[in-house]
Amino acid sequence: MHISPKAYIFDLDGTLFESMDVWSKVDDAFFEKRGISRPDNYFEKIIAMHFDEAAVYTKNLLDLPDSPEAIMQEWLDTAIDAYSNDVDMKPYAREYLIALKAKGAKLAVATSLPTELLTPALHKHGIYHIFDAICTASEVGCGKTKPDIFVLAAKKLGIPPKDCLLYDDILAAVKSAKSIGMKVCGVYDKTSAMHWDEIKEIADFAIHSFKEL
Repeated sequence: MHISPKAYIFDLDGTLFESMDVWSKVDDAFFEKRGISRPDNYFEKIIAMHFDEAAVYTKNLLDLPDSPEAIMQEWLDTAIDAYSNDVDMKPYAREYLIALKAKGAKLAVATSLPTELLTPALHKHGIYHIFDAICTASEVGCGKTKPDIFVLAAKKLGIPPKDCLLYDDILAAVKSAKSIGMKVCGVYDKTSAMHWDEIKEIADFAIHSFKEL
C-alpha cells in the first residue's frame, strides 16, 4: 500500500523506546512491597490505560488503602531514574526520526507516559526538539482504548487524522487510530507479541524494526 502522510505520530513505550521491561520491574517492586502476587493478565489490562486510569484500576482491583495519587507517585519514583538514564531507543528509531525531520515532516508524540518520564527520556536521546507536538493521555483523560489522544495530536499538528500516520505497538491503539481514519504502522514489541497477528491484520502495514523503513 502506498501511503503519503502529511504528519507522523509516535507512541513511546514499546514503539520508540525499549522500555516495557522497566514497567515489569516497577510492577514487581510494587507488588513485592505489599506481599502480593501480580494478578493474572495485569499488564495486558493496564497497557492501554493512561497513568491515572491504571492507578485507579490497581487500587480497586487490589482494594488498596493507598490513594491513586500515592500509587502514581510510587510508580514515578521507581521509574524516573530508568527513564532519565537507562531506557534505550529501539534500533534505528532515532535515525528514522532525524531522516523524517530532515525532509520537513511534522512529528508528534502520543503517549500514555506522564511528562515527568517522557521529558527526560526524550532529552537523554537528543530528540525532544524534533517533535512539533507532544500529547499525553492525561491531557484527554482517557487511555488509548479511545481515539481522543490521536485526535488531539492531529489537531496540535494542524493535520486531519486521515493524513496522519501513527506508529504504535499496542492493539487497542491501532484499533482506536483506525476508527478515526488514521493510517497506522504496527510496531513489534515482545510485550504485545500475543496480538501481533491481529495488529498486522488491522494496521496498514507493520514492522519488526525501524531499519525496514
